[in-house]
Amino acid sequence: MTCVYPGVVESELADTITDASAAEAMRHFRLIALKPEAIANAIAHAVGQPANVDTTDIVVRPVASAA
Repeated sequence: MTCVYPGVVESELADTITDASAAEAMRHFRLIALKPEAIANAIAHAVGQPANVDTTDIVVRPVASAA
């Protein structure tokens, strides 16, 4: 089993926020958001490992969020 911990990722979820302050906060998060393909690539990497390799945890986050 592999757990994937994504950082901020672009999605349509942000378009459904009705609270003004939360929507504004999300606009700032979206400036550094990862493309969904970054998460898909991380999952493909884990799935593509040989049977004798255990990928337990994957943390994928935008470089800008590490600051």
